[in-house]
Amino acid sequence: MNIIDLLTEEEKSHIIYKRLVKGDVLFHENDICRYIGIMCKGEVSIISYPDKGKEIVYNILKTDEIFGNNLIFSSNPYYKGDIIADCESLIGLLGKQDLIAILQKNSRFLMEYLKIQSDSSKALNNRIRLLSIPSAEERFRFYMHENRNRISYDSIEHLARKMYLSRETLARLLSRLENDNSIIRENKVIILR
Repeated sequence: MNIIDLLTEEEKSHIIYKRLVKGDVLFHENDICRYIGIMCKGEVSIISYPDKGKEIVYNILKTDEIFGNNLIFSSNPYYKGDIIADCESLIGLLGKQDLIAILQKNSRFLMEYLKIQSDSSKALNNRIRLLSIPSAEERFRFYMHENRNRISYDSIEHLARKMYLSRETLARLLSRLENDNSIIRENKVIILR
């Protein structure tokens, strides 16, 4: 269930919907955050290019996830990266004042919003832990452990972005682990033995 389903019809009327195709930029780095974004369908990445064009992926958001929730009430409410569609996506935008009004009136929405906020904080802690692991193999094993030793993926490049590794490094690692019989890789699924 999407968090939007918890809204009344009147509350839903305050949502602005944006349809994106792959590569569309919804917001740019340093734009002020005036909305929370609710992922209705698709996937977006939050990407920055701070050092000579080197890409840093801060987050990848999928259907039913929210972004901007950590910025909208911040004293520094500026996006830290571009929000770019990875595929065809539908995003609902809810402004700060409308969000406050809904949080005050709709307890079911409030509880789900707080759950999402808490889950987001936990995910951020896991990303920090992942980034603190220097070895590619250890990082891969940690990521697998966090995903119950089984993951599905669209592409090696996309999976590498989630682990903050280069595509080449992950491809070499997966080949080695597969040759060592440490993983099973079949039909875009990886299982850690």
